[in-house]
Amino acid sequence: MARKAKIFMFEELAGLLEETDEGSYLFIYNKNYLKIKSSQPVSLTLPLQIEPYHSKILFPFFDGLIPEGWLLNLSVKNWKINLNDRMGILLKTCEDCIGAVRVIEYE
Repeated sequence: MARKAKIFMFEELAGLLEETDEGSYLFIYNKNYLKIKSSQPVSLTLPLQIEPYHSKILFPFFDGLIPEGWLLNLSVKNWKINLNDRMGILLKTCEDCIGAVRVIEYE
């Protein structure tokens, strides 16, 4: 079952992140977001473009949003998430990140 997240940048829906059934990842910018002249990429490693990005691993930018150390351990224990389930951890812990990006799970 594919898992998906809406990615917000400064409260604007910037794009969608999806973990496919095969375990790879897809990120695509929202077409309306791309039309806004002041739009910024969510990461320098994910420049604004119409074409989707594909990766066999969770994109390093999104993986970098995941908490570390004691907060990661607390999150994994609290939500009963496997420590290796990076997408699951991202979906549970990054709705209210420090910075401009928010990750909101959706079905």
